[in-house]
Amino acid sequence: MKTWSMPRPAPEARDQWEAAPCALCGGNRFRRRLDCGDFFYVACRACGLVQMNPRPSAAVIRRRYGVEYGGAYLAYEKKNEAAFLRLQERALEDAGFYALEAAVFSESRARESSPRVLDIGCATGSLLAALKERGWDTIGLEIAREEAEYARARGLDVRAKALEEARFESGAFDAVCASHLIEHLTDPASFTEALYRVVRPGGRIYITTPNIDGFQAQLFGGKWRSAIFDHLYLFSRATLSGLFERHGFTTEKIITWGGLAEGTAAAPVKRIADRLAKRLNAGDVMILRAVKNEGRGGPGGK
Repeated sequence: MKTWSMPRPAPEARDQWEAAPCALCGGNRFRRRLDCGDFFYVACRACGLVQMNPRPSAAVIRRRYGVEYGGAYLAYEKKNEAAFLRLQERALEDAGFYALEAAVFSESRARESSPRVLDIGCATGSLLAALKERGWDTIGLEIAREEAEYARARGLDVRAKALEEARFESGAFDAVCASHLIEHLTDPASFTEALYRVVRPGGRIYITTPNIDGFQAQLFGGKWRSAIFDHLYLFSRATLSGLFERHGFTTEKIITWGGLAEGTAAAPVKRIADRLAKRLNAGDVMILRAVKNEGRGGPGGK
């Protein structure tokens, strides 16, 4: 399916663009990685993280998810809701979410509480609704107000806030999901620090994002379907796990999938490419499962 992307601003309307250091190691030495025409991605020479640089300011990015394009984005999410839910559930199954579910429920009963899950960037709330039916106490975050309102109308607790603004208590959640979110953030390190705080010790996170080291990225380069203006970061398995491990998590599993996009090859070729990509862990998209370390004082192991 087509990756959502809002209209790009005109090249001359870039007075609010800014340079940014590497979000993983803080470095300022880069090499050009992907040329996308009127913008480009660079790779950090120290750690390899790929990011758009220069890029729009945080204020400009936040406005892009406001009312100007909200209606079109909601229509896109509603049209693809069932397909997105199937993909999310398959990814969670591959990452072991459902296999670990019984243990989470058992631990929650021992604490005399309900198992709690947070879905960040929950869009229309379809995954939250499915998890609620399975017995989870669910909360969602969605900064696009139209999507948040739509999810609340279906009886879900969804708040139109970023994680850093939500003010959850420490250790509030047994599990956190964030599907196709982290690549949009202006400050993934700040997000990861906030994530560490709200997950209980031993709790798990499930992060889904495009894979810059996947077969499709290597094949299409700057025309890769995930090299779009709304994606500020493009992670590899190494840089994604490195980000979370720097902030107090241990990576347990990374699974990738997707060999060729629909329409780029005949169906038999696509099936072969998809199987190979998953087997070789060179898929277009990946999901990371990580656990919050116990007995550590906070991000960075301090």
